[in-house]
Amino acid sequence: MPDTRPQVPAADQTLRILSFLAGQSGPVAASTIAAGLAIPRSSVYHLLDALEEHGFVVHLSAERRWGLGTAAFELAGGYARQQPLARLGRTLIAALADRAGESAHLAVMTGRDVLYVVEERAPRRPALVTDVGVRLPAHLTATGRAMLAALPRAQVRALYPDASVFADRTGRGPRRPGELRDILREARRRGYATEDGEVSLGTRSVGVAVLDHTGWPAAAIAVTYPDDADRNAASLAAFVAEAAATLRRRIHG
Repeated sequence: MPDTRPQVPAADQTLRILSFLAGQSGPVAASTIAAGLAIPRSSVYHLLDALEEHGFVVHLSAERRWGLGTAAFELAGGYARQQPLARLGRTLIAALADRAGESAHLAVMTGRDVLYVVEERAPRRPALVTDVGVRLPAHLTATGRAMLAALPRAQVRALYPDASVFADRTGRGPRRPGELRDILREARRRGYATEDGEVSLGTRSVGVAVLDHTGWPAAAIAVTYPDDADRNAASLAAFVAEAAATLRRRIHG
């Protein structure tokens, strides 16, 4: 029996381009997309222009390459909210808070923000701004920095092209792309990210990314503690890294 479903070549090609970009280690040239998908180059350029207008891709003009935009991250965050990530992580985050003796949380990236999907407050610790459903600038948070450090460097440049996109909460934190690059370089070296009073004065956090099977940051886990507490960031990071590894196994089997 013949297939009577309507054919929408442009929609099919658009989705294939997004899937292709999602599978790359960083932004790529339009010619690479055209060759990889066997789509005429002129069509690729037209579709990329439309995707850029809606924020799903960004054009790195100096490098003549294309990468995923903030709207694509928004879709990823929406998927993370709708799939069992919160259910898989809830008991894990509670156990982490008990073990570390500090408040713990799980977050996903949505554009240049992080969205908190699980929060567990430790006994005798104050309430935090990182409640479930709260969004915060990714470059200021330990969870956001952990995920940004796991992204290709060209993708970070696409998300943070200049000083105009850097939000501020407490007067601390990076305000230019170069300052953020230094922070992420240190996070990659240590294997965990930190923040010190950049979200809320008087608190510090340690975060580790939860990577998917391609190495892409699907989420991040962090613990937050008072800055006057006698806590060692590296010791706390070991607890967080163990929780992140466990969540990765639960997600991917």
